[in-house]
Amino acid sequence: LDLYVEGDSTTVYNIELQGTTHSNLPKRSRYYHGMIDLNILEKGENYNKLKRSYVIFICPFDPFQEEQYIYTFVKRCEEVPELKLNDETVTIFINTTGKYGDVSDEFKELADYINGNKPSGQYTREIDKAVNDIKNDKKWRRDYMTLQMMLNEAKEDAYNKGVESGIEQGIERGIERGIEQGMERGIEQGMEKQLLITVF
Repeated sequence: LDLYVEGDSTTVYNIELQGTTHSNLPKRSRYYHGMIDLNILEKGENYNKLKRSYVIFICPFDPFQEEQYIYTFVKRCEEVPELKLNDETVTIFINTTGKYGDVSDEFKELADYINGNKPSGQYTREIDKAVNDIKNDKKWRRDYMTLQMMLNEAKEDAYNKGVESGIEQGIERGIERGIEQGMERGIEQGMEKQLLITVF
């Protein structure tokens, strides 16, 4: 689940469902905020056009080991903690394995469902039905497979280009090094010859 949602004219949400533990989530959140801003603002435009941006990671693990359901980060001044930067960027980590925090029963129900448990209420039963409807939709499956093929082809193409570029750079470096070694050897031989002439 990777969602880019424009909630209204002033707010953007990027939602990522994490399948496995990642140690670099904070840096990834920084990158996503940057990408959102680049998507919104054209070169030379006024910064006031930037929207409030939320990057939300849904994690079936605890990214900070504090057992909170929700971790919300906004930028604050270290010297004056009550002073916010107000750059309108918010990063939220949702821990579906949490124990603490003021969250609703529906939230807990959804967290259990994301963790792989069966639907336990009306809310998650509706979500589960929607998920199964999509899974059984032949057109959606065909579109998904087409997209997956395109992504695989793009990945393979990028890999092949990387290999080609690496080979070219290796050859160029090898040639450069060969020339350097040849020149070094030539200088050495010239010095040896000069030394022999001087001695005899």
